Amino acid sequence: MKRIDFCFDVVSPYSWLAFDRLPQALQGTSYVVAYQPVLFAGLLGHWGQKGPAEIVPKRAWTYRQVAWLATQQGTTLALPRPHPFNPLALQRLALACTAAGGTPSRYVVETLMRHVWCRDGADPNASDALAALTAGLDPVRDPQGAEVKAELRARTEAAAAAGVFGVPTMLIEGRAFFGQDALGMLAALLRGDPWFDGPAWDDAGHQPAGVQRPPDPGARPRSVFSRAFRDAE
Repeated sequence: MKRIDFCFDVVSPYSWLAFDRLPQALQGTSYVVAYQPVLFAGLLGHWGQKGPAEIVPKRAWTYRQVAWLATQQGTTLALPRPHPFNPLALQRLALACTAAGGTPSRYVVETLMRHVWCRDGADPNASDALAALTAGLDPVRDPQGAEVKAELRARTEAAAAAGVFGVPTMLIEGRAFFGQDALGMLAALLRGDPWFDGPAWDDAGHQPAGVQRPPDPGARPRSVFSRAFRDAE
């Protein structure tokens, strides 16, 4: 049985789509999943990226694509308003529902995902809804405690150190599979596809860089999205 570390942030519709599709996509394989809450904004900041919602045409395309994908795979998806929103409270709540160093159950993650993506556009951070969600999950630790806050930062940093640049990312045996559309590739690995035993994986990863943008003489570019989340911490 192989372990998959499923790195997610509930702010990402692709995390929800991949989470919901995972059991069907990997049917017939032997695996166990460790759900790893991370901050997408922290990953953006680490790699100097912008989130898709910060690029106007990409924002529109993202919402259209996830709506279509949800229809295709039979997943309920209603965009919350506002989006993007600050997921800190929800990511901390995910960790607070397990002992220090543990990983939240699939039930906990699904409850959080449905709170965001299955409530017909409701604000995920509305105080009454957030209070009801917390009471229902009955966390074993304080979601706003220093221990949980530090743990979320540490998990995000560990994910970045493992090469995670976005969510969802599935980590297995030193390999990272990014995105909802990588589920088929992950399933092939679990089913013993010989491609993964050959040189193709490593060769593709070592492709030499071509033309590169000159370095910014100023400060390292920061995502507005990631700055807002950093300031909220």
